[in-house]
Amino acid sequence: MEDNVMWNKIVFYDSVANSHPARYADHVLHILCTEGYMSFTFQHVRYNVVPSDYVIITNPALASDFSVSDDFDAVVMSMSDSFVTSMAIQSNYGIIGHLSLLRNPVMKLSQHDFRICLEDLWKLRERLNETSHLFHEEMLGHLLLVHILDLYDIHARSRKDLQVSERITSLLRRFIELLYNGEYIQNRSPKFYASRLCITPHYLSEICNKVSGKPASYWIDRFTMQEITRLLRQKELSLTEIAERMHFSSISHFSRYVQKRIGVYPTEYRNNILKK
Repeated sequence: MEDNVMWNKIVFYDSVANSHPARYADHVLHILCTEGYMSFTFQHVRYNVVPSDYVIITNPALASDFSVSDDFDAVVMSMSDSFVTSMAIQSNYGIIGHLSLLRNPVMKLSQHDFRICLEDLWKLRERLNETSHLFHEEMLGHLLLVHILDLYDIHARSRKDLQVSERITSLLRRFIELLYNGEYIQNRSPKFYASRLCITPHYLSEICNKVSGKPASYWIDRFTMQEITRLLRQKELSLTEIAERMHFSSISHFSRYVQKRIGVYPTEYRNNILKK
């Protein structure tokens, strides 16, 4: 059940099972565990969640197989990514946090940080239904801004040694935007992205490594495999059709690419999914 359906830029749910990733395609899912435990799969990795863990899933459609204990309880919220972007937060930290969450969506919070996040979310939930407020959207935007900056602070304190210039932030943001725009469907070479950014492939991988601990090729493959596994779940599509959509030169090339990155061939992956 949703707490609010009139204003869907921020939506709270009474359970994880009632969140709707397909309905709110551009939303980021937030789950702050307060009791019990939960597990889920995100990009082929199984995660276990306990009280004080904060889960932020930037693409909820890629999360699956949620399982919760009988005593599980959490604050569950989804928020529009485009709404957050429209707030134009003046910080270089957004792209750093974004890349980090793509790698691992579970943040381990101290009791102090847990209380801060819980209070932020309760305040948002409390004020969400005050639609008579003449500045409703602006008011919620500022409350959300406080929460986002709290999250930046929590994550930044865990990486005090990382200093990133505005130029590197801008380059990485543009690189990730190219991937979100689907360039990986036809272009899977770091050389292509470096050319679009007017830098060398070596420098692109260097700045990716500095901020995320992974080279540019890792992120290109990550986005590519997200799309491939999404297509493999659509049983009406043949492997040949998927290979063609993803611009692989042959079905054998496609199969080798998948096997190298997730350890199984496409047919085996699809069979395993369909058995569930």
